[in-house]
Amino acid sequence: MFSYLEHILETQDRAEVERILKNIEQCKMTLSGLGYIEFTFEDFFSMFIEELQNVLQGHETSIGPEELLERTRDQTTSDYVVMFFRFVTSGEIQRRAEFFEPFISGLTNSTVTQFCKSSVEPMGEESDHVHIIALSDALGVPIRVMYLDRSSCDTGNLSVNHHDFIPAANSSEGDAAMGLNPAEEKPYITLLYRPGHYDILYPK
Repeated sequence: MFSYLEHILETQDRAEVERILKNIEQCKMTLSGLGYIEFTFEDFFSMFIEELQNVLQGHETSIGPEELLERTRDQTTSDYVVMFFRFVTSGEIQRRAEFFEPFISGLTNSTVTQFCKSSVEPMGEESDHVHIIALSDALGVPIRVMYLDRSSCDTGNLSVNHHDFIPAANSSEGDAAMGLNPAEEKPYITLLYRPGHYDILYPK
């Protein structure tokens, strides 16, 4: 969340904001279509949209880098935005259950719906490959995840590998018609994977 909002704050890319707002609206429609009652998720969506609009400059509620950092550290704001991402991820996995089912069956004996209820939506559950694919696809935001390979540490070498999650590579044919076109550029969010945790990386 912070990395994406920081990117918007730095670039003031209003076209990207308009694009992702359309995707967010589609995510709301997906959840409603899956039987979720709107009041169970609307506050979380509203919080993220508010944060997104606040990083755009030129209006009374605009914020700068320091305030963005402080707001991200606020427990209520952070929890609400995390729940926004969890609902978006859950909706995307269930919308494309046939695509995600083989991944999920390899991790657990749960059905797609059970997996979302137990491993996606609850706070405190860790995110893995499945979650990142779904979130990246749903919002159309490419993400790069870096991995440190310590298998060659005995020889004094440490290799760094990465995997790019590109929405266009996974989205269904109907997504373009629904306005789910991904950002057409290389990933500008780069994360370093550590067991149970991801850190933001910044290019030098």
